[in-house]
Amino acid sequence: MLDNQKKNYLVNFFTITIIFSLDRISKLYVILKSEADLSSSLFTSKFLNINLIWNDGIAFGLLSFNEKTYYNILTILIFLITLVIFWMILKTKKLEKLAFMMILSGSLGNLFDRLYYSAVPDFIDIHINNFHWFIFNVADIFISVGVMLLIILEIKKKT
Repeated sequence: MLDNQKKNYLVNFFTITIIFSLDRISKLYVILKSEADLSSSLFTSKFLNINLIWNDGIAFGLLSFNEKTYYNILTILIFLITLVIFWMILKTKKLEKLAFMMILSGSLGNLFDRLYYSAVPDFIDIHINNFHWFIFNVADIFISVGVMLLIILEIKKKT
C-alpha cells in the first residue's frame, strides 16, 4: 500500500512539474525572443498572434490595478486559493485530481510570475477578423481545461 501511495505522489508531482515547466519554458521563450527582436509582436497570422503583454491583473487581464497595495492583496489571495487547490488534490481521486493538478500547475506558473516579474506574461492572441479573445498563456490554458473538466465531472455526477 505504501509503495503504491508513494508511486501516486511521484506521478502527481511529475505531472505538476511537467505542466509548470511547459508554462515556464513557453514564457521564457517569448520573453527572450521579444527582447532579442525588440518587439512585443512575435508572430502574426489570420487567426493567431503571439504578442507579449504584461498582465498585472488576474485571468485574462481582469482586475488590473495601478496601486501596489491592491496588487499585493490580490497576489496573497491567489496564493491562498492555490493552497486550497493543493488541499483539494489531496482529497480527490482520478479525473477530479487531474483537473485540480492542472489548475494548481497553472496557478503556480502565474503566481511565480507575479512574484518574480510583478506581472504575468501573456502572449497567445486568438482572433477572427477584428474580434480578439483575451490574450492568455499556457498556464491559463491548463487552468481553463482543469475548470472545464471539473464542470463536466460535476454535471455527470448530477445526471
